[in-house]
Amino acid sequence: MAEPVTATAAPPVAPVDERLPLKRLVPLACQHLLAGVAAPVSSVILIATTLKLSTTQTASLLSATLVLCGVGALLQSLGVAVLRVGARLPFLMLPGGAAVAIFLQIAQEYGPATASGSVLVAAAFLLCVLPFYGRLVRLFPPLVMGTTVVLIGINMIKVTAPMVASGPGLGFATLGVIAVFFLVLRGVWRQMAVLLGLVCGTVIAALMGTDIEVAHGGTFALPDPFPYGAPHFDLLAAIPLLVFALASLAEATGQTVLNSEAVGRTPDAGRDVPRIARADALVSLASGLFGTSLMVTSAENIGIVQLTRVRSRFVTAAAGVLLIVCGLITPLTRVLAAIPEPVVGAAGLVIYAVIAVMGFGMLSRTDLSHGTDSVVIALALVIGMLPIVAPEMYAGLPTWARTLFGSGVAAGAIAAVVLSAVFRTLGPRITPAKPDAPGAPPSDGSP
Repeated sequence: MAEPVTATAAPPVAPVDERLPLKRLVPLACQHLLAGVAAPVSSVILIATTLKLSTTQTASLLSATLVLCGVGALLQSLGVAVLRVGARLPFLMLPGGAAVAIFLQIAQEYGPATASGSVLVAAAFLLCVLPFYGRLVRLFPPLVMGTTVVLIGINMIKVTAPMVASGPGLGFATLGVIAVFFLVLRGVWRQMAVLLGLVCGTVIAALMGTDIEVAHGGTFALPDPFPYGAPHFDLLAAIPLLVFALASLAEATGQTVLNSEAVGRTPDAGRDVPRIARADALVSLASGLFGTSLMVTSAENIGIVQLTRVRSRFVTAAAGVLLIVCGLITPLTRVLAAIPEPVVGAAGLVIYAVIAVMGFGMLSRTDLSHGTDSVVIALALVIGMLPIVAPEMYAGLPTWARTLFGSGVAAGAIAAVVLSAVFRTLGPRITPAKPDAPGAPPSDGSP
């Protein structure tokens, strides 16, 4: 008699791969959308205001950015296994604040077409260096990353301050509103403080009688490519973005570990970081064609994962779909594009001041007790600050040297990388002090 066939239990599904019913998926995806939408909106409006774009151009740029953020979220959450693209983790992809700062710096010095060309160069460069990820990431310890981020924040505060000066009353009112939101809001709503400040600042402007121009058009539209004309390629002008592209590998390493631990997956930076960076680079190639900055994978939605305890990557994939839909609804992008300049400037001051503080936080993880690292940081900050506080110093240099050293971000970042490597190789060997044995006299010879 044949033995009865027993059904084998299906292997348990990992939390990160769990598929949720639609009635749970949509509200959870909306939470991730709210956590991530502030970055693309504020970044694009800052770009458009700095470059004096029309409301129609701004709406198209915002549409492109939201669509690309959605595509990036889909790539990172679902992955394309055959191309080794995407980490298959609950990531969002957003325009990095530091990348936007560098993009604007290049656009102001060389024109927006050169800035778009620099994005394309940096994205292609990132794809080319990924095979050397393990060696390159060691060039960007917290010392280098922190110094670079501090310089980016300070440099962009200088850029956005004149926007507030164009309407100081409105600008400072918006700053106050943003501060109040940070004070009273909690959870995902606190992450929306800057975006809500932009909305309230616009309402205040309307009540003050400021003329707010909203462009007209249809309900749905695709964004326009090449908003600044054909991209212009200048390798020297692109150096700051090339440095940022390399530094993003170090940032992606930390984010991969953080996200993997949040969803219960064993971190594997050697496998996942190149896949994350490959998706970043591919989406950034598209962003260069549509006139915006480098796109980077962001872990700022991890708080939502920890808050809800829902670890499924399909939730962020659904958030990506919502971002694409928002980007294609043109009345929404046209309204956001009409935010007045002083309001944008106030939001920009907050964003870039926070970036500078993040840099100081990175530097706090550096051991400054022996003095060597503090000297490296000091010299790199001097080199990076001089173009900001005394740009006339470089007026007499050849064009290539003025391009290289006249950019505070590029000069400071390169100085930090070189000085860190030199001091680590040729400087005194630093060994951690051993704790004194119980009952032994203190090692410093004191009684």
